Amino acid sequence: MTGIKTTGQKKLMFFSGRAHPELAEEVAHQLGVGVVPTKAFDFANGEIYVRYQESARGADCFLIQSHTAPINKWIMEQLIMIDALKRASARSITVIVPFYGYARQDKKHRGREPISARLIADLMKTAGADRILTVDLHTDQIQGFFDGPVDHLFALPLLADYVGQKVDRAKLTVVSPDAGRVRVADRWCDRLGAPLAIVHKRRDKDVANQVTVHEVVGDVKGRICVLVDDMIDTGGTICAAADALFAHGAEDVIVTATHGVLSGPAADRLKNSQVSEFVFTNTLPTPGELELDKITVLSIAPTIASAVREVFEDGSVTSLFDEQ
Repeated sequence: MTGIKTTGQKKLMFFSGRAHPELAEEVAHQLGVGVVPTKAFDFANGEIYVRYQESARGADCFLIQSHTAPINKWIMEQLIMIDALKRASARSITVIVPFYGYARQDKKHRGREPISARLIADLMKTAGADRILTVDLHTDQIQGFFDGPVDHLFALPLLADYVGQKVDRAKLTVVSPDAGRVRVADRWCDRLGAPLAIVHKRRDKDVANQVTVHEVVGDVKGRICVLVDDMIDTGGTICAAADALFAHGAEDVIVTATHGVLSGPAADRLKNSQVSEFVFTNTLPTPGELELDKITVLSIAPTIASAVREVFEDGSVTSLFDEQ
């Protein structure tokens, strides 16, 4: 006999950056594994150092890092961690990005603009990522920016089932805050058996986060309206949409979004809004000043853990969402 035989057993290792350790611990607990001990710190000039405390040679490595504030720091840390895994001879590297940074810059609106969402994908590929696993991208076409498998997870079942259990479905109307969310809102309608309404808005192309709401398309008078979006950043769009619904006679408004970015004036806007409840997932950490009674945070960890298990066992991630 020539050569050497191995046992052929696969090994899963789970790594986390420093951006959102609470979510990493939840996912690891769901998987029944520990987060690999990692030494990570910042040098005086801001450079990041990373070293894993265990060997990753020949392992299927899953690295989770959500792109929260300060977003550029955590993206850079994730790239360094990918590079460290590549140089540690990992068998495969799956990058878990619960919230994908720069996703809103997915196309050129005007000349001389970047397509930053593509740049992020290119950086991850160059660093050594074999696969990306992410949750509710701003637009589906971002999946095509990465030259390799992309597992696109959805928070819709988690959010929709929560809302469906809380309200009288006979009075429920699903509302898209803009034309771009209509397809997602349609899926909500199918799941909850509710009619659809749309808030028409127009952005000021020269002023960031500046929105003017024009009209509501659909019957919302006397209805419980659930506004569905992928992310809430400063809260201007969604709060203006909620005001428009109340102005058209809505009985109540609930807002759901996968990603609670919640930057800048979001805290004051959410506190002062007429909306009865804001429902997010924990793809991003919720700022301490926004621990309000009207804010509910649902855990996306079981969904991510199920997808990781399917990837590791060569199963089907799509099967997790077939009922949609």
